[in-house]
Amino acid sequence: MLSMTVLESALLLIKFPMKKLFLSLSLACALVSLGGCEKDLEQNPLSNGSVPDFYKTAADFDQAMSAVYSSLRGFPDREVVLSELRSDNMFAVSSIGSRDWDPINNFSSALLVINPYVADAWASDYATIFRANTMLAQLAANGSATGSLRTRYEGESKFIRAFMYLDLVRKFGKVPVIDKPLIPQEVAKIPRSEVAAVYALIEADLRTAIASLPTAYTGSGVGATLGVGRVTSGAAKALLAQMYLTKSGPTYGINGPGLASNEYDKASVLLDEIIAATGTARYNLLAGTGAYANIFSPTNENNAEVIFDLQYISNGTGTLGSSFMNVVAPDGYYSGTVALGNLALPFSAGSVEIKPCSNDLNNVSYSATDVRRAVNIQQGYNNAGNVDPRPFYKKYINVAAKGTSRTDWATNFIVIRYADVLMMKAECEVRGVGGTPATAAARLTPIRTRAGLPALTTIDLPGLMEERRREFAGENLRWNDLMRSGLALTTMNAWILREDPPAGNPPTYKITRPLTADLLLYPVPQVELSSAPGLYDQNPGY
Repeated sequence: MLSMTVLESALLLIKFPMKKLFLSLSLACALVSLGGCEKDLEQNPLSNGSVPDFYKTAADFDQAMSAVYSSLRGFPDREVVLSELRSDNMFAVSSIGSRDWDPINNFSSALLVINPYVADAWASDYATIFRANTMLAQLAANGSATGSLRTRYEGESKFIRAFMYLDLVRKFGKVPVIDKPLIPQEVAKIPRSEVAAVYALIEADLRTAIASLPTAYTGSGVGATLGVGRVTSGAAKALLAQMYLTKSGPTYGINGPGLASNEYDKASVLLDEIIAATGTARYNLLAGTGAYANIFSPTNENNAEVIFDLQYISNGTGTLGSSFMNVVAPDGYYSGTVALGNLALPFSAGSVEIKPCSNDLNNVSYSATDVRRAVNIQQGYNNAGNVDPRPFYKKYINVAAKGTSRTDWATNFIVIRYADVLMMKAECEVRGVGGTPATAAARLTPIRTRAGLPALTTIDLPGLMEERRREFAGENLRWNDLMRSGLALTTMNAWILREDPPAGNPPTYKITRPLTADLLLYPVPQVELSSAPGLYDQNPGY
């Protein structure tokens, strides 16, 4: 069992410049064990003595705000598996066929209920929500943070809460709506809310964030000196637009993220506002030779294309760094001196084995002139004669960000960037909102140009989703794109027949077929069902 509560660990803060907003890995591990020793919803009451004793000064609130950010530290690691790997971008059957990611790749309904990645997504998201709720409750009850500082903290906390609820509704559909810190007895009475109610909280939170947050930050200080790396009003607009697109997607006949609400007009307005602010809010596409690779370079962090990213720093101990790029790249690649320009890491740097990109993405989707393929995908490796030809993602791997351990990379993870805003706007346009298929195609021209591709004269929704697939490969967007576009079942079932055929190598017929609507959502983790018997209904198909 864990020795500290979620709240207590949230208050054991490490001070460092606001350019990097994450706390130590030990605190993150204390919050949520992958196996789930201490439940995220078994929260201590606000009356716990550490709460009022801690929130005494504006500096205390700033440290607590850092704790809210810090709980996002593991988000990209699990998204690689739960979103990217689940899509047609990866066919990640392990060599032994019994790794924890195999059931996710294979849509194995019987095993997903007890899958540790699925359980961690639920637990970690609610641990972050608890921190945000605690921060908001103290802002309302305590006068130590005042004026514009208090307003900004509220906006930041509500943005992060909304971010987590959008992740939950995409993965599980109906989830409990908890908007304040609760004692365990209260939590145990809260069932899963309808998806529409979850969206109502997300929308309200992001509207507050838009009104409360600045358009940009300067400096790297704390408190009144606004630090680069915090969320902005532009990030809140982009996330709200993303929510409207998701909500407007088809229902598939399940209680999932799509409600067929047809709110593309609301998304379009928000995206227009971000596009119109180009220059004043520093959002622009990077252009020129090597521009695509430069977006993700650790020597070019917080560049003009970044709207919202998760910040990390190498501090020599592996407590503030990132590790998400290691989820797909194997140890053999890192220890091969040629592969990384004579980089020899003195530790086990990567995953146990390759989680390969699909043949469909690697050899079919990208054309010969598309520069993004070489940036995104490593074509196997040769380590002292040990050869593995399978492709895998290398998008974020850069020697300049090397630290001292596999969790000590100084590599930020970009959640939303300006190219995504342009492509979401094009998504509205292909649906006839705020433009036409021709204007959508024209909007893609600068993105295609820097990729080495010619302009298009028109584009349809499947074509746009394939454009997004190439642009955002390795950024964990593909599964959500398929879901909201209505293409999840048709695209995945056609891909399964190509990628996992009746005969071939590796072993075949691994993926459940045909893929049905019930398997588009993850199940409520068994550990949650067992914690309060009868409280939650399970998703159909599990």
